[in-house]
Amino acid sequence: MSQIQVLIIDDETDVCTFFRRLLTRKGYGVVTAANEREAMRAIEENGFNVAMVDLKLPDTDGLTLLQTIKARQPACEVIIMTGYSTIKTAVTAMQLGAYEYLEKPFDDIDEIEKLIQKAATYGTCHLQGEGAAEEWSEVAEAVGFQVGSSPAMRRLVSLAYKIAKKNINVLIQGKTGTGKEVLSRFIHAASGRADQAFIPVNCGALPENLLEGELFGHEKGAFTGASQTRRGIFELANRGSLLLDEIGDASPQIQVKLLRVLETGEFMRVGGERAIKTDVRVIAATNVDLEEAIREKTFREDLYYRLNVVRLAIPPLRSRADEIPMLAKHFISQHHPGCRISPAALRLLQDYNWPGNIRELANVMRRAAVMCNSDTILPDHLGSRFLTSSADSEKASSPVAIGPSSCATSSPEGFWEQYSKSDVLDKMSAEELNRMLQSMRTVESSILSAMHRKGDAPPVRRGLKETEEATISKTLEQFGWNITETAKVLGIGRNTLYRKIKQFNLLNSSRAASGNDDMSIGRVSGES
Repeated sequence: MSQIQVLIIDDETDVCTFFRRLLTRKGYGVVTAANEREAMRAIEENGFNVAMVDLKLPDTDGLTLLQTIKARQPACEVIIMTGYSTIKTAVTAMQLGAYEYLEKPFDDIDEIEKLIQKAATYGTCHLQGEGAAEEWSEVAEAVGFQVGSSPAMRRLVSLAYKIAKKNINVLIQGKTGTGKEVLSRFIHAASGRADQAFIPVNCGALPENLLEGELFGHEKGAFTGASQTRRGIFELANRGSLLLDEIGDASPQIQVKLLRVLETGEFMRVGGERAIKTDVRVIAATNVDLEEAIREKTFREDLYYRLNVVRLAIPPLRSRADEIPMLAKHFISQHHPGCRISPAALRLLQDYNWPGNIRELANVMRRAAVMCNSDTILPDHLGSRFLTSSADSEKASSPVAIGPSSCATSSPEGFWEQYSKSDVLDKMSAEELNRMLQSMRTVESSILSAMHRKGDAPPVRRGLKETEEATISKTLEQFGWNITETAKVLGIGRNTLYRKIKQFNLLNSSRAASGNDDMSIGRVSGES
């Protein structure tokens, strides 16, 4: 391996001398610069693996040099050094492409050496296209965080991983269901607090009086029913991480008390007289625009600045349409291992707007896994909202012939005669059958509407008993007389389904057709 080249840019001679001696002993090549002119000359004349840049310089600033270095030497990883309490500026540096930032004075020399080695390896691998596995990939996998391949998400997670080890508060913004809690768990797992508690609390799910007790605990006798002292979440999460989910829904009184904890690291239990110390890393999440809430006087500006040390914005799922197949396959594998998703179903998933984001996708795939009794998820398994959308698309496009004999079925009678034949239906693909079924449902709705407009009453509906019998019979046939799956779909217990089968004297048509006279209930599929 060739010698690692390191550039040190700092106007303090002692800092440059320290790093030159430290890194030269490790076998690194070291060049130092005390100002912008010297730094630019070094960048022009040499190639570097790592650059350590002071944030404050007499004739320029570290952010400007950072952008210059990344533009001219993309493989050079930049570590920002700061002796000032400018954490937000240092975080901005990481958003601009800095690998990491160090706070002066330097306490752990071994950690600095490891950091420089990691930065050099990372830059070299990514330049050569060998960096398929990101530093954060193991942590993401451990917490079940599906990051995907979009540059925006990977930059977001890379920044979250870097700031996770810093003892600073984080504000996560994103629409409902985008995965704010999963990202919070990722930050906790990547932090130095990973072996301590991570406790989420939804600020909008509890009324103010209950939320206060939940957060801060209460003393014995603090109110009616307080028969014993109870520790709150700030106490339970000591040395760990606390997720304040939906922080925008917290009442003004709760906001005041949260601000005090963040400023002093102290709180009092409800009914208490003694301040209790706590060391908690606060991660706040919200689906509302807090800056707008500040303008409307519904959220405290001082609390906002305490929480918004680093802000991470999660993009909605609709802006990551290319990642929907990957996410859908992940969720389906959790509930139906080995099951694949048909191309038609994937197209429907990608065309959908996803107002509920990833949470909605997870629920859709969970339902599809329950509805599917084969090894392929079809459009019909996704639910009516997708089929309706598909039917609308079909009506908007030119008619497409279904099956080989469509031209011979121009009259309604010919159509029903043609497609009531089992041999014709058996030749059609699953996708064609699903499309025809949805089309028939649409036709039925259109016919009933037309009859209503003409004042012609449709046939009288069957009674409840006949409708129940028909529904159970049809669902049993659809799921191959699998009792467990049929009961799930119908929303009834297995014993209830057995009783209904006996009550309506339902027979398994496939066994009847095969000449099997033993139609006892105890032998239907799904009993075991």
